Parts: sequence; structure tokens; C-alpha cells
Amino acid sequence: MKTPLERLDEPTIKAKRSLLKRISVIILILLIVGFLIPERPQIPVAGATTSDWNHRSFWYEPWGASGVHKGIDIFAKKHTSLLSSTKGIVLFTGDVKLGGKVVVVLGPKWRLHYYAHLESISSDSFSLVSAGEQIGTVGDSGNAAGKQPHVHYSIVSLLPYLWRVDLDAQGWKKMFYLNPHRQLIER
Repeated sequence: MKTPLERLDEPTIKAKRSLLKRISVIILILLIVGFLIPERPQIPVAGATTSDWNHRSFWYEPWGASGVHKGIDIFAKKHTSLLSSTKGIVLFTGDVKLGGKVVVVLGPKWRLHYYAHLESISSDSFSLVSAGEQIGTVGDSGNAAGKQPHVHYSIVSLLPYLWRVDLDAQGWKKMFYLNPHRQLIER
């Protein structure tokens, strides 16, 4: 009995190899283009400045159920506009247990921009957003209920930065999480 590969004729095998090569080239081009698009993140809360968050809160331990705080909390009045910090594609809008109402935007450099504890969401999944475009409002949803309104903002790289791993608690995750404070002040 012949295996599935043995049942294919030579032209079919060549066609499949050609298709795989084309797909590989397209993926490589997309990866490269993703890194070439400039990323100029801006503060995602309307009217906020660097004094509206504690710049030492990134990777602060202990931090509730997550153990380590993998972002910054930008404090503002409830209903203040939440702006996309970068241009990108909205990958997810919805409710999650700890984050409450959240929005996730895929931006340049293959980085996810995660916004949590929103009061409302004003963007749709799979829509394109510009930097500075309103995507929601500041709130206290999820495990921030009853606390001072704020947005938890994290930046996650889909491609690992292996040299960032260290011996801190959950230090291996540092290859994916970038310090939003540094990203915002170095813009």
C-alpha cells in the first residue's frame, strides 16, 4: 500500500512545493514590513502626563493574582478618553476576568498593546486604528472594581527578546513584556 506522499505525482509535488515557497516568502515579507513600520507610542490617556503613573510599577512584585505587575497603571478620571498609543489592528475587544473590559491592538514591530479596566469600549475587533484614536474610556472594571479609575497598559512583543530574561520573579516573561514607561518616554 502506498503512503499519501507516494500517491502524489511529480507535478503535484512540485506545485505544492512552489506554493509553500510562496507562502514562506509572504510570511517573511510580512515579518520584515512589521519591523520597518515606525513605532512612536504616545500616552494612551487623553491629557495624561508621565506624572499620572508610577514609573517603578513595571515588574513590581508582589502584585495580586498575577504575582508581578507587567505594565503600568495610568490614573485618570472615569470616562476620560482612552486613545490607541499606536497605529494598528484591533485584535480583541471584550471582557476578561481580571482585566475587565479590555482592548488589544497589534501595532508595529509585532507588539501587542493591551489596555485593561476600561469603562467602555468604542472600537471593534479587526478594525484599523490610528495613534491617538479613541478606543474606549478609563474605568475600574475587572479586579480594579471599587479602586481609583485607571488603565492598565502593557506592551507585549510577539517575538521574544531572549537577552532580557533575568532571575527576577517570572523573569523569563521579560523576553515578551516591554516596559511601557520606557517606551513612552523614549518616543
